[in-house]
Amino acid sequence: MSENYDLVVIGAGMAGIAAATKCSSAGWRVAIVDSLPYGGTCALRGCDPKKILRRGAEVIDSARLLQGKGIDGNGLSINWAELMKHKHGFTDPVPQSMEEDLRHIGVETLNGTASFTGPSRIQVSGTTLRTSKVLIATGATPRPLDFPGQEHLIDSTDFLNLRSLPARIVFVGGGFVSFEFAHIAARAGSSAVIVDRGARPLKSFDADLVELLIDRGAEAGVQVRRGTSITGVEKTREGYRLRLQQAGREATLDADLVVHGAGRIPDLSRLNLEAAHVAYGKRGIEVAGHLQSTTNPAVYAAGDAADTAGPPLTPVAVFEAKVAASNMLKSGSTVPDYAATPTAVFTIPELVRIGMLEHEARDSGLNIDVRHSDTSQWYSNYRIGETAGAAKIIIDRKTGHLLGVHLFGSGYAELANTFSLAMKHGLTTRELKSMTPTYPSVGSDLDSML
Repeated sequence: MSENYDLVVIGAGMAGIAAATKCSSAGWRVAIVDSLPYGGTCALRGCDPKKILRRGAEVIDSARLLQGKGIDGNGLSINWAELMKHKHGFTDPVPQSMEEDLRHIGVETLNGTASFTGPSRIQVSGTTLRTSKVLIATGATPRPLDFPGQEHLIDSTDFLNLRSLPARIVFVGGGFVSFEFAHIAARAGSSAVIVDRGARPLKSFDADLVELLIDRGAEAGVQVRRGTSITGVEKTREGYRLRLQQAGREATLDADLVVHGAGRIPDLSRLNLEAAHVAYGKRGIEVAGHLQSTTNPAVYAAGDAADTAGPPLTPVAVFEAKVAASNMLKSGSTVPDYAATPTAVFTIPELVRIGMLEHEARDSGLNIDVRHSDTSQWYSNYRIGETAGAAKIIIDRKTGHLLGVHLFGSGYAELANTFSLAMKHGLTTRELKSMTPTYPSVGSDLDSML
C-alpha cells in the first residue's frame, strides 16, 4: 500500500508542526509522522514541564530570601507528587490536542517509525509514503556515554516524570540540563551534585557570570565538581556508587539517582538516511544555508536534526522550519537570520546570553566598551531579598550598537527580550536609553546597565 504527498514531515515537535501547518495552509497534501506522542521535547519533555517544576523551586527560594524580612518560610516545602500532577495537567492533553488541530487543517497525522526506502520514499508501519518534499525535524537524543554502568543513568525525560524525588542526586555533565534540574532538586530538599569533567561548565556563557551562578547555587545546596571524570557507576543496596577521577586521584560518590545531563546528539539513527542519499555527520544532516540537503534536493532539515549555525533552541528550530517550509513552497533560498537570538539557563536566578562573548568581541578587532555592573544591591534585587546579580554589556564604541549582552539575575530572561529586539533592529545604546520604562520594574534596570 502506498500514498502520495507533497510533503512528509518526520518529527511532530514544534518545528515539524509549524512546517506542516504552513504547507497544508498553502494547499499542499501533507503528512506528519512521529513514533512518540505529538508535541516534541519542548512541550512534553523539556522547556515547558521543566519551567513548571521550576516554579515550585522559585516559590521556596523566594520565601527563603525574605526570611527575617517579613516572611516566615518555616515549614514551607515542595510536595513533589502534587507539583508533578500540576505538570501533567499541562503536558498530558498536548498530544491529542495537537493531532486534532493538525487534522482540522487537513494534515494527515501518522504514528510510527519513519524510515527511508529511497530518495523520496518513506515507510511507516508497512505503508510507503511517496512525496515530493521531506522535512526532517526529529530533534535530539541523549549523547551515548562511554563508562561502565552508564545504563543505570536516567535521562531528562525520566527526571521530568519522577513520582518522588530521592535524597541524593548526581547530575552528569555541566550543561543546561544538569544546572536547571539541580537547582530545582536542591530547593525541593535533595542533595544535588553536578559532576563535570571540564574546568568550566556552561562554556558558551560569560565566564564571570557563570562563577556567580555557581556561588549562588552553592548557597542553595548545589555542589559542582569540576575537572572530574566518571569512570564507572555501580548498583548498590542503597542506590548507586560512582567511581570518579580528579587530578589523577580516585574517589567515590554515593547517590540514589544519577541523571544524564552530558549533552545531546541529532536523533537520526532510525531514518536509514543512506537509502535517501542524505549526507549527515555528528552535528546533523548536512544542509545548505537555506536548509536543503546538500545531497538530496527533495529533503530539508531543521532544528537539532540539521547541521546549521543556529543554537539548539526550540524557538530557533521553529524559525528554521518556517523558513524551510517557505523555501519549499516558493522554490526559494532564504537563509535564516540567527542574529541576536537569546538563550537562557533557567537556574535560580537565570543566566542569559545574547550575541558575542567578551573574548570573541576582543578577538574580532573591534573597539569595544564593556559595561560590567554588579546588580546585586539594585532596588529590583533588594525588593525580593536577592543578593546575586550582574550584567555585562559589550558595545561597539564606534557605532554604539550592542555586540553582546550577558545577564545573571532574577527576571533577566524577560529583560533579555528587550535587548534582543534592540540588537535585531540595530538600535544604539542612546536610542535604547531614550525609552521610558514602567517603574519600578526589572525592565527599568536596562538604562542603568547601559
